[in-house]
Amino acid sequence: MRTLFADPKTDFVFKKLFGTEEHKPLLVALLNGLLELDEAHRVVEVELLPPEQRPVVQELMSSIVDVKCVDARGTHYVVEMQVLNVEGFDKRVVYNVAKAYTTQLKRGQKYPDLDDVIGVTICDFELWPRREAPHVPMLSRWCMREQHGGARGLGQLQFVFLELPKYDTSRPPRTAVEKWAYFFREADNLEMVPEVLAERPFVDALEAARAAGFTEDEWDAYIRAGMAIQDERGALSLATKQGLQQGRQEGRQEGLRQGLQQGRQEGKQEGLQEGLRQGLRALRSALYELLRQRGWAPSPQERTRVEHCEDLDTLQRWLAQAVTATTVTEALR
Repeated sequence: MRTLFADPKTDFVFKKLFGTEEHKPLLVALLNGLLELDEAHRVVEVELLPPEQRPVVQELMSSIVDVKCVDARGTHYVVEMQVLNVEGFDKRVVYNVAKAYTTQLKRGQKYPDLDDVIGVTICDFELWPRREAPHVPMLSRWCMREQHGGARGLGQLQFVFLELPKYDTSRPPRTAVEKWAYFFREADNLEMVPEVLAERPFVDALEAARAAGFTEDEWDAYIRAGMAIQDERGALSLATKQGLQQGRQEGRQEGLRQGLQQGRQEGKQEGLQEGLRQGLRALRSALYELLRQRGWAPSPQERTRVEHCEDLDTLQRWLAQAVTATTVTEALR
């Protein structure tokens, strides 16, 4: 059974909504919303880069949409939807944006011909977890700053991230950014157009994602895209479980090795301590026996002094002195 609206986070639907000539106004609205641009700097038109002009990087083939924005500055935008937090994802984003910047120059062109590039990435995961400090908000913008005074500069490469899990579900969305986050998170769960999205461009985005408007081929492509995500999630989950299992096994083995080593060390220490205790007891017994044979009875204070002595050399010295001493006091000097 088809849902009312298809999931805009899947590869196929995201491309359909934001990577086709038919729905370019949605892409313009998405960029203006996420970049929070004022009227003087709003994007008014976009030109989709043809495949031959896109950076050819095998590791980046899953990038969803590469677009060139035709605004007053001629800025390029690399727009991407990412569902899974794969290893090195942040580096991949930087590489993709840098590649879009460097591949602008053709033979004979000079550096002043380069236009700025802004990477816009929508993440269905927390790239910067909320439990870690410093806190990074749901919509974050990144550019270079001078480290001492904080002055902005070298703004040719900029990055914008929308982390969908950080959306505040405790209240209805208010701003354009919150409404786009709500759209991406909840579209495939909606059974009607909610009041908060009953305005353009969001109602247009929902209409474009309406499953009933898909052809059979488009629906099949959508299902395959969803299955690919599930397969990749399953592979990551399996790899995580295997890693945890291996980690536990290695941890147990390492713990056993450390335990044995610690046991040997503690055994040696306990053996030395037990030997010391036995030596002290033997010397005290020998000292008491010698004093008894000489007819002396140590006073309670003298006996306490002998019992509390933990030094073998001192007890041996007292034992030797007791042979020739004339009193107990002289023996225990």
